[in-house]
Amino acid sequence: MKDATAPIPDWLKSSRIRLGGTRWRAPYASDPATSRGRLHAEPESALRSPFQRDRDRIIHSNAFRRLKHKTQVFIYHEGDHFRTRLTHTLEVAQIARSIARPMGLDEDLAEAIALAHDLGHPPFGHAGERSLNRSLLRYGGFDHNAQSLRAVTQLEKRYPDFDGLNLTWETLEGLVKHNGPLTDVAGNPLSADQAASIPYAIDCYRQVHDLDLHGWPGLEAQVASISDDIAYDSHDIEDGLRAGLLTLDDLHSVPITGRLIDAIREDNPDLEETRQVHELVRRLITVMVEDVICETCRRLDAAAISTIADIRDQSGALSGFSAGMKVDEADLKQFLFANLYRSAPVREQVKSAEIMVDALFMKLHDRPDLLPDPWREDLDLNNASDTARRVADYIAGMTDRFAAVEHSRLFDAG
Repeated sequence: MKDATAPIPDWLKSSRIRLGGTRWRAPYASDPATSRGRLHAEPESALRSPFQRDRDRIIHSNAFRRLKHKTQVFIYHEGDHFRTRLTHTLEVAQIARSIARPMGLDEDLAEAIALAHDLGHPPFGHAGERSLNRSLLRYGGFDHNAQSLRAVTQLEKRYPDFDGLNLTWETLEGLVKHNGPLTDVAGNPLSADQAASIPYAIDCYRQVHDLDLHGWPGLEAQVASISDDIAYDSHDIEDGLRAGLLTLDDLHSVPITGRLIDAIREDNPDLEETRQVHELVRRLITVMVEDVICETCRRLDAAAISTIADIRDQSGALSGFSAGMKVDEADLKQFLFANLYRSAPVREQVKSAEIMVDALFMKLHDRPDLLPDPWREDLDLNNASDTARRVADYIAGMTDRFAAVEHSRLFDAG
């Protein structure tokens, strides 16, 4: 009988990769046994590592559940099969684990960071974020990454002894810095071509808990960041096709998807279009994940990385796409921006969403007495900055449909 086992590609033979189900820990992985701990000391669990507990706390949070009814690209009521912010988050976590495990990273930490990375997203996706940022410009602005930190350190009210989820230092560091450092060694914001300033919520939090904003985060955070890109690229293609805003013929003009479509049609000449779409998404994720693993191993070897301290001292990210994949991914993103994100139907949604969030903020900022009782507690009405931030916290926590209901309530009330 012919052996059907596929040959192992040369790049998978790297000593930094382990195949199969066996868990192992690379020497440069984040180790829960040496975690820097939590802001508020707690007894350790006998059954779960600190990073497992972080993951579980995130999953059980109110902010995580609300992602179910927050926009990814298409508003929730347009169809049951379009991604929401929750399904996007779960796909990012799955991809992060797929990269972390063969590389010997702590996949619980990678998953925790992936699950938390969008907790601060307001309703209606980036449209809501732009609206809140405009409204808060004079008070430090609004950034969904910083708001995610605010959610897990302050806004969740679940425990008797502290606000927030009291996550480990490593999870908070990864949440804040998964896209890279925010300051130089002296603690000053990076230059304008890298980051204009430190987001308000992060700047406030670093006064009580130093997250080493100048260094690169561990590989688990870097993997979560690149997994976000992979998830976006792949599932937005599928949603765009489902919505009728893209076609396979359109995607055939993009180098990376064109090659994959040709291969699919060669392997399965009579395959129906629906299955072609699913196969395209599956293969796109696979080639991107394999590229990231291969390129990350190459960079680890080139930099002679042996400890997590080596990773933090680097001048750039160690996890990422190869040069060729960077070009392919940039071409794909450019195509999606032109044909999906900036398409007339999506732009119409975005405009309506921004108008609604603008109106909610203006109304509640002018009339904070209209906030629900818990949100008015201890609010200093003479402090415009605190009032603005409280209103933004309230709106950022809304789902799409609750924002619509609240808009009706406020403006029907006159």
